[in-house]
Amino acid sequence: MHRRLRTLSAALGALVLMAAAGCGDSDSSSAGSGGKLKMGIAVANISLNFAHEMVLGAESAADHAGNIDFKAVGPPNTDGPAEVQLFQNLTARAKDGIVLENLDPPIFTRPAARAVDQGIPIVALDTSPTDGSKVTFYVGNDNYALGELMATEALKRLGDDPKGEIVIGVPNPGTPVLDNRAKGIADTFAKEAPNVKILGPFQTYSDPGQNYSSWSAQVNAHPDALAFLGVGDADSYNLAKIKKAEGGKWLTAGFDVDPKTLDAVKDGSNFVTIDPQHFLKGYLSTAMMIEAVRENDGKLLDGWFLSPGGVVDSSNIDEVITRQKSADAAYDWYKPTIDKLLGDQQANLKPLKDAR
Repeated sequence: MHRRLRTLSAALGALVLMAAAGCGDSDSSSAGSGGKLKMGIAVANISLNFAHEMVLGAESAADHAGNIDFKAVGPPNTDGPAEVQLFQNLTARAKDGIVLENLDPPIFTRPAARAVDQGIPIVALDTSPTDGSKVTFYVGNDNYALGELMATEALKRLGDDPKGEIVIGVPNPGTPVLDNRAKGIADTFAKEAPNVKILGPFQTYSDPGQNYSSWSAQVNAHPDALAFLGVGDADSYNLAKIKKAEGGKWLTAGFDVDPKTLDAVKDGSNFVTIDPQHFLKGYLSTAMMIEAVRENDGKLLDGWFLSPGGVVDSSNIDEVITRQKSADAAYDWYKPTIDKLLGDQQANLKPLKDAR
């Protein structure tokens, strides 16, 4: 049934496109005339799993909505200035709306503001926008709470009144989404385990090679630590790799659902991974942008739309591995949550100033 509906949607989209072609084409917005929308998403690093997941979710939402020319852009490595250029290029073609994820909000302030001034609806994804960006709608996790979640899971495995060192790593210090996760971890240990000493957060870099070297240095410097906890994508699988190579007895964990990370949870190297459910965020941000353009003259919601996350451990790892096999499998898994959140958007809307 799902395939038949998609086939019908594609056929209807083709008919609309043919009709639009008969009337001529234009680089300007076609939302008002019911033509094919031109939209896109810009991400910080097109190669890493977290961004790949967001792109898949965004593309899935555009595909389900139908009749949308949707383009995803992002540099092959985390490079803020390179993403700025790609975003600016995207504004020349995606006149009907852009979802913007980045790891360096300040350098996007002026480019985003210019896009808004041009009348392009901009949705901030995963990293909250700066005040001067003129972007007023943000879809993201409560990252402080996700950090608390990681610390709570670690404490379950450290026993009563643990004593020792916990090393925390952050790939890109200064990025609010990552700093908030690290703060959530540190604050939870300070509250629940006062005899634990927090070291860091240290910079671990998002590039996988640099990340591995950084964590290797931390492990060598603190061989008796209780745990090494990262808040990024590469942290997860590199910590597992180092633990296996060193025969380490310390706890290791990170974030996201890269296939190598899921393997590490499956074989027990990492006790958990914290899943920010990036596919879901990509889907929600794009679906709400499309709805705003088609039904509300491009007027987006104002505020922080809270998207959930969760724990992946031995109890649900097989389910998550199955979910990750394809975009269709991910959509089917997330569909009840998507329907619930999109069905009552105001219920999950919080003040933008409270985003963390």
